[in-house]
Amino acid sequence: MKILVISKRSKQQNILLAIAMVVLLGFTAIVINYTSKGVFAKKKKLPIYCVDSKEKKIAISFDASWGANNTIKILDILDKYDIKATFFLVGRWIDEFPEETKEIYKRGNEIGNHSNSHPDMNTVSNEKIIKEIAITDAKLMQLIGIDTKLFRFPSGSYNDRTIETVESTNHYCIQWDVDSIDWKEQGAELEYNRVVKKIKPGSIVLFHNAAKFTPENLPRLIKKLKSEDYEFVTISDLIYKENYRIDHTGKQVLN
Repeated sequence: MKILVISKRSKQQNILLAIAMVVLLGFTAIVINYTSKGVFAKKKKLPIYCVDSKEKKIAISFDASWGANNTIKILDILDKYDIKATFFLVGRWIDEFPEETKEIYKRGNEIGNHSNSHPDMNTVSNEKIIKEIAITDAKLMQLIGIDTKLFRFPSGSYNDRTIETVESTNHYCIQWDVDSIDWKEQGAELEYNRVVKKIKPGSIVLFHNAAKFTPENLPRLIKKLKSEDYEFVTISDLIYKENYRIDHTGKQVLN
């Protein structure tokens, strides 16, 4: 009798164990199914913030969304130190400052697309995004005979959808890893130190053409970085065009 009782309990335990295994396997299958569809595992898309580079190359960029007070001063400084930079222009800025636009290009600097009216791209349709880019490229083609290959999101605002839409127009999405925050005009020394502390090989630096202290800081920054053997290049000359991936920090890395 005793043996029979043990046998009966073992059978019950086996049944309970079997049920538990079925439930567990079912849950695992659900998780795997969701993961395969990207619910848990989908990787967020990112623009290019910087480049993984063994060479001490960096790119200086300027956003031109309003005002042109310092544009010629900045161009003169770049010329003095034989540096080419990348300027991201808004279409309405091109309309207001066509001569400055021509001068940027004439002096050998790179021009990128910064939209036509500077909207938050996350809040507009895909069709609107494509139109914003196309209008600005058309203005540049008419004025100086070029289109663009680089795009920077207004206010740096993006998501997976907007990145995919911009990429469909054959533009590289470009962000930055060193922000001067010069538009806040908090002081030359603060802005200078903010940039110097963050610079590394492969960095993309953000300035604005209309910021108060940028013309004062540029010569100092250039001298400092040149003394450390940094080379200044345009963004197109810095980034990889193929066989690359973008890691979780936005760094472009060769495969």
